[in-house]
Amino acid sequence: MLEIIIQGRGGQGAQTAGNLLAQAFHAQGLHVQCFASYGGARRGTPVNSYLRVDDTPVRVRCDIERADAILCFDASLLEGRLLACADAETLIVVNSARSVEEFAQVLPGKKVIAIDALTISRQQGLGRIVNSALLGALVRVLQAPTLAVLEQALVDNAPKQHDENVAACVEGYRWADRQLSGVTE
Repeated sequence: MLEIIIQGRGGQGAQTAGNLLAQAFHAQGLHVQCFASYGGARRGTPVNSYLRVDDTPVRVRCDIERADAILCFDASLLEGRLLACADAETLIVVNSARSVEEFAQVLPGKKVIAIDALTISRQQGLGRIVNSALLGALVRVLQAPTLAVLEQALVDNAPKQHDENVAACVEGYRWADRQLSGVTE
């Protein structure tokens, strides 16, 4: 079973990202469980989305204690409770302009892929909405679901700016691919 935690701040689109990712995995014929946890009922407070994906129905009903992947919308949230869910094998995709080398110093022993999703989103005309760029990076890191399926989920379910969201997703995917290939930005 694949277990993913998405963490952001209220208003950043982390819940939407979780739902889009769940729809993409489901479109590939997998069983998905997706649920949310809110820190407070206002903008800016931490928000978590949890996903479990498996070939068989997902019956477990508790929080994720050890994630296979973490998608973090705000690097300031990479601490304490969230990192307690990460071990040396957890893949962490974080929205940040900082380099992977900087994260290696701050989070030794963690597998971090830093994506400047804010820059990508602004270049694609989405302003501060970073979820599509981050989702593209996450599917590249996980190698699932396929980019084409995620793109279709964006077209089918993004409330507006379909072309811009797809372009940001593809650029996020490419950004992660370059990092995984050892190409520096």
